[in-house]
This record gives sequence, C-alpha cells and structure tokens, in this order.
Amino acid sequence: MNFTRWSARLPGTQRRAAARTDHQVTPDRPPEPVGSVPAARAEQLTDEPPHPPAVDELPVREVLDRVPALVALLHGPDHRVAYINDAYTTAFGIRPLGEPARDSLPELDELGLLPLLDQVLRSGKSRTLKSRKAPDGRSYTFTCTPVTEGDHAGVLVFATDVTDHAEAAERLRASERRQRETAVTLQRSLLPQVLEEPDDLRIAATYQPGGTETAVGGDWYDVITLGGGRTALVIGDVMGRGVRAAAVMGQLRTAVRAYARLDLPPHEVLQLLDGLAAEIDANQIATCVYAIHDPNEGRLVYASAGHLPILVRDETGAVQRADEPTGPPLGTGGWMHASGSIPLGPGSTAVLYTDGLVERRDADLDEGIAALEAALSGATGTPQVVCDRLVRSAGLTADHDDDVAVLVLQHPSRTGPDSELFRNAALELLGGIEAAPRARAFASGVLTSWRFPSDLHDLGVLAASELVANSLQHGIPPMRLRLRRTDRRLIIEVTDGDDHLPRRRRAEPGDESGRGIAIVATIASNWGSRRTPGGGKAVWCEFVLPKGSP
Repeated sequence: MNFTRWSARLPGTQRRAAARTDHQVTPDRPPEPVGSVPAARAEQLTDEPPHPPAVDELPVREVLDRVPALVALLHGPDHRVAYINDAYTTAFGIRPLGEPARDSLPELDELGLLPLLDQVLRSGKSRTLKSRKAPDGRSYTFTCTPVTEGDHAGVLVFATDVTDHAEAAERLRASERRQRETAVTLQRSLLPQVLEEPDDLRIAATYQPGGTETAVGGDWYDVITLGGGRTALVIGDVMGRGVRAAAVMGQLRTAVRAYARLDLPPHEVLQLLDGLAAEIDANQIATCVYAIHDPNEGRLVYASAGHLPILVRDETGAVQRADEPTGPPLGTGGWMHASGSIPLGPGSTAVLYTDGLVERRDADLDEGIAALEAALSGATGTPQVVCDRLVRSAGLTADHDDDVAVLVLQHPSRTGPDSELFRNAALELLGGIEAAPRARAFASGVLTSWRFPSDLHDLGVLAASELVANSLQHGIPPMRLRLRRTDRRLIIEVTDGDDHLPRRRRAEPGDESGRGIAIVATIASNWGSRRTPGGGKAVWCEFVLPKGSP
C-alpha cells in the first residue's frame, strides 16, 4: 500500500496542486551568476527570521509516528492494515501490515470496533466510540474517519488515551454509589422494619427506591396502634433527594409517632407536623396523609397535607377516591387543616401511596390515579398480594426515577367461627344511682356469655365499674359503656359529654376519691383517653387475652 498516496487525504494534510521540487529551476527565474552568494547564505545575511515550513510541507508519516495518540490506517472492505504508528505499536505490539484487521488487530475486535468500521466505510461519515477499556488495561476514545483516494476507500482509526478521565469518572460514580447506598440504608433503617399488626386490620407495605442513577428520596410510611382497637396509618413524601431528605423523613416519622400517642384527631396531628417541618428546614417541604381507623365506626378518618387521595375498594369491587379536605404541604405554614372521612367497612381495602406510583413525565397525574383505581378494582387476595399487583400494574422499571411507597390495609369480613372472636356490646347510661349497678351487671353478663376465664371476668367487671364511676362523677350525659373483644384482647370503653381528660394521680390516705384511674391502670394491660370529634371524651382500657381463650 502506497502510504504517500493515502496521506493526501489524511486530516490536517493537503498536497499541493502542483508537484514540489526542492532545487528545480523554474523558467521565469534566471540562473544564478558565477561567484554570486548562495541563497542560504543570502538569507543568513538578512535580518528576517527563516520562514517556517507550512503544514502541508510536513512529512505526514513522521508527524503521525510522533503523535502520542494511537493511529491505524485501514483500507478495503476487509479493513486491511496499511499503517500503524509508533504509539499503537507501543500499546499493542508489532502488527503485520497488509492483513485484515480481524486477524492483525484483534484488540479492535475485542472492543467491538469492527462493525463500526463497516458502518463508517458504508456511510462515509465519522463515528466515535467513547471511553472503551482496551486489553492493555487503559481506556481510549476511538474516532473512525473515512479516507478516500480515487476508487480506494479506507478508515483512519484515531485513539486518544482517556484513562485518567475514565478513572476519575469511575471514582466519581463509585462515590455517588456509596452516597446513594448510604441514603438507601438510612432510608430503610428509618422505615418500620416490622409493621405493627392491629387486631381488626390486615396490612402490607412496600418501598422501592428510584433507579440506580437516582438519589434516594424521602418516601415513608408507618402503622401505629393507638389502643382501644384504633389504628393510625400514615404515609408521606419529603421533597428532595439524598441523605438530607431521608434525615428529614426520619425526624417527621418520629414526630408522628410521638403526636399519635396523644391520640389527637388527624388534622391536629398535621397542624403540629406543619410547624415542626418549618423548624427542621424551611426549604424542605413534605406531603403527608394521616388517617385513623376505628372498627366501631367502620370509617377511616383522615387529614391530608398536599398528598394524593386515599383509594378504597369495597366488597363489590367499586373504588372510591377520598374527597377533600386537602391542605398545602407540610412546612408552608399559615393553613388550618381539617379532617374528612371515608367508609372502610368489613371486606374493604384501602391504599395509601406516594406520587412515584402514579406520576409519569409523559402523562397527566389524574391519568395515573385513574389507572391505579382500575388496577385496585380487580385486585383481590391478601394485602401483600394486592400491594405487589399494584406495583406491577404501574410498570415500574429498574431505571424508574422516583421512589415508591405503598401501604395497603384491609378490614376483613369475618364469618363463621372467626366472627365469634370479634364481638361488640354497648349500654347507654342514663345516670342516677342505678347506673353503676346496671353497668356492673351488664359487664358481668356480657363477659360470661363470651366465656372468659373467671379471673379475667372479674378484672373486666372491676375495670368497667371504675370507669363508669369516674364518668358519673366527673362527666356529663350522654354516657355509654362499650365492651369489645377481638381474637387478642378485651377492650372496655366509657364515653361521656365532658371533654376534660382524666389523669392518673396519687390519692392520699384520707381521700375518698381519686383511685379509680389508678386501679384501672394497675389491673389493665393498657389504658388511655381521648377527646371525641363531637365533643366529650372516651376513656378506655384493655386486657390481653390468654392464649387458648375461646
């Protein structure tokens, strides 16, 4: 292969239109007279510096041999090797010329460069393959440029060593992976490792971080048993990415559990969270839904701070979307939140979720929620099965760019022997001196019909008597005594129209009252009180049933 002929088409070189000669005498230049000063000496006698050679006067091969980049010239459809420079030989060793690249340059084959050579030869357009690690352990960026001379066509391969850049990029990616792993670990550690299991609900949840190139967000959920058969459910999403968002999420989740112990209505919990979120970071806002399920009411009472609506599927498969009220996200301040409610009777399934499940860049948010409603309407089985089905229906992939949290709860419809383990009984208390004896007789009869052991029967009657006596002394009508049993516990609750919450105190030896709540707290497994939405209060206690109870 005549490299001189091919060098005419190499980048940065052009051959003059007329042939050059170093010492040829042209017709319009007279011969130098004898005894005249040679041209070279004449130039030295002048003050002007010597004229540097033009680019097209440089010997191409000598230039390419000294280029630190790897250069190879290939020609023909089978890419026969016409030339390789010294840098190429240093990197991969001596290569025979005139042989096909597949045989002579196996390193190009290992890098998958041969199909690219074919493409360049066919299209006549340059192609670049960025940062490929070669067999010598270094990384190169390959640029393949078509070269032609008459009817002959070939490809010039130019490889730049980018090992330092590749290693720096890999270190950066490794650092980002470590940061993401730290954030994911923090995120998962702050989420509940094991969900609490309420007596009347079956619950499952899932959390999926965004794709491998996406910084983890602040999605979270929690399940909190409030006592007295009631359960709080919460799901939220802290805006932003990385460790900071996960840390803010952890603070909000901890605060929610603390506020939940106060047994406040949902809107009051969000009001407290709103102020706390502004104190944590005024620039970090979060959305949240806080809901409370009471099996006696068969409803889900909730409040929302800029979060997506709860979806509830009833026994027939019809899906209902929770209506307003929905306030602004947490941390914005200046808003009074309000509570709403949605039916959640036996056989119903409710879904709380974050926007990663339904929001897509190429679709409207309402379309995503509608698609989730359609998936929920046909989803049956256990909460975990429903949860997995909803995630699959969303079409989440490995490169999904947002976190996803889903919380599914079911209120089972119990029939047969299982229904005998969940019973309710209530008595309206009209006041007067006969109210306490009636309450004791009612409690004794109910507990006997539920076939509780005698010791648990006696403790239940005593607790009911003390709670009723406390309500008769400090409360106002209307009053009600309610007994409820589940497969795990006995719950006794007394409600009245006064909103002053009782507290446990130490009675002095001479005091004739003040021992009722102390007695209840001593004999019961747990006790508490809360204000009711319509005004008034509820005071309750519960006893854990011994294993093997009927």
